[in-house]
Amino acid sequence: MDIEEFVRRRLRKKIPEEVIIEEGVKIVMEFKKIDRQLAREFVEAVLKEVKTAESYRDLADPKLKYILDYRRSGVTMGEIGGGSRGEGDFFLHQQIGKIIESTGQRTVIDSRDQDDGGVVEAKGKYIVATIDGTHSRLSEFPFLAGFHVTRACLRDVYVMGAEPVALLSDVHLADDGDVSKILDFTAGICAVSESIGVPLVAGSTLRVGGDMVLGERMVSAVGAVGVLKEDIPTARRRAQVGDVILMTRGSGGGTIATTAIYHGMFSVVYETLNIDFLKACKRIFESDLLKYIHVMTDVTNGGLRGDAYEISRSAKVSLEFYKDKVLDLINPKVLEMLEKLNIDPLGVSIDSLLIIAPEEYAEEIEKKTGAKVVGEVKDGEGSYIVDGDRKIPLLPGFRESPYTPVKKVVDKMKPDREEFELMKRKIEEACSEAIKKKEFVKSLLSR
Repeated sequence: MDIEEFVRRRLRKKIPEEVIIEEGVKIVMEFKKIDRQLAREFVEAVLKEVKTAESYRDLADPKLKYILDYRRSGVTMGEIGGGSRGEGDFFLHQQIGKIIESTGQRTVIDSRDQDDGGVVEAKGKYIVATIDGTHSRLSEFPFLAGFHVTRACLRDVYVMGAEPVALLSDVHLADDGDVSKILDFTAGICAVSESIGVPLVAGSTLRVGGDMVLGERMVSAVGAVGVLKEDIPTARRRAQVGDVILMTRGSGGGTIATTAIYHGMFSVVYETLNIDFLKACKRIFESDLLKYIHVMTDVTNGGLRGDAYEISRSAKVSLEFYKDKVLDLINPKVLEMLEKLNIDPLGVSIDSLLIIAPEEYAEEIEKKTGAKVVGEVKDGEGSYIVDGDRKIPLLPGFRESPYTPVKKVVDKMKPDREEFELMKRKIEEACSEAIKKKEFVKSLLSR
C-alpha cells in the first residue's frame, strides 16, 4: 500500500484533510504495530510532505518548474501493457530507445536494436551489459526470484556471444518486509552464480518508496557484465535468408514457476530448476562454434511470438517455424500444464535457447547443445507458424498469454485497435517532451 499515493489522490479529489487523516490511520494500523496516536502523527506527516512537494506547481521560476514537472501522457503502464511482453510493451521500449539512442557514440548494439543486451567498445574490448527485473509475482518466493532472474541476465549475456564475468544485484523491500527475503533472494542468485562460475560482485539494498510503501512487496533486479568472445556480437539483426532456426528444450523460468505456483501445480516448479541453457551456451563457446552463429536469443519476451516478431523486424527477414517441432521442444510436464490451463505455449516464456545459423552448421550445433531445427529464415517480412498445410501469422499479442488467474481477467481489459493507436500517439508526444527536457538540461550543464 503506497500511503503517499493514497494521500495525494485524496487531496486531488478535494477530500477534507481530517477525513484523509482518519482513513489513513486505519490503513497504517492495518500494517503497523503502533498505537493510534503514532499512526495519526505518521499520516499527518505524510500529508504535510505531499502538500509541500505538490506546491512546486506554484513556483515562480518557470525553468525549475519545468524540470520538476513531467508531461503526463494520460496512459498508464497497465493500459499500455508495460512489462507484459506484448505489442504494447514493445512499443514502449521503442520510445525509451529514442531517448537513449543519442548516448550511443561508442555502442555497437544499443537500445534501438531491442536486443537482449547492449554492447560497448572499451579499449579494444567489446563489453556486454544487461539487466533483468525479478518476476513481480515471485515477491513471496524470494529464492526462486533470485534464481530465475540471475539465469535470465546471464542468458542475455551469453546470447550476445559474450562470456559473463560478473553479476550485480539491486533489491528493494517494502517497509514491512522481513529482511530474510533479501537473504533468500541473494541465496537464489548465488545458487546460479556458484554453479556457473560467475561471481556476484556488487549490489544495492533499499526500501520500496522509503517510508511510504506499506506491506512486504519486494522488487529487484540482477545485472550481468560480459566480455565478447568474438569480434561481432550475435545480434538479432544478423539473421540471414537461408539460415535455419534451432531451439533447445525449454523448461521455463520465472514465468512458468509463477504459472505453476498460482495454479497450485507446484511440482512443475522443479522442472524450472536447472541451468541447461547456460551450459548449452558454454558448450558453444568451448567448441568454437560461435563464429558460425548469426543469432542467439532466449525465448522469453512474450514467448516465441514476441521474439520472432523482434528478430523479423530487426533483421528485415521472415521467420517460419514448424509447430510440431517447436512443441516437441517444450518440457512435457510444462507443456501439459500449459495445455491443461489453456495457455498458449507460443505466447509465454519457455526459456529455450534459439539459434539462427547457416544450415551447414546445424548438425554440429545439435550435437553440442541438443538443439533441433524448428524452422528457417526466408525472404519477406513477418513470422509464421506452419501447422500441417496451414501457414499462420505468428503475431505478438497485446500482452503475453495470460498465465495466472489475475492475468486472465486483466487480459479482458486490453484496448481495441483505435484506443491503442491513440495511446501510442500520446506516449510518442510524452517521449518527445522528455527528449526536449533532456536537451534543455544538457544546455544548462554545458555552461
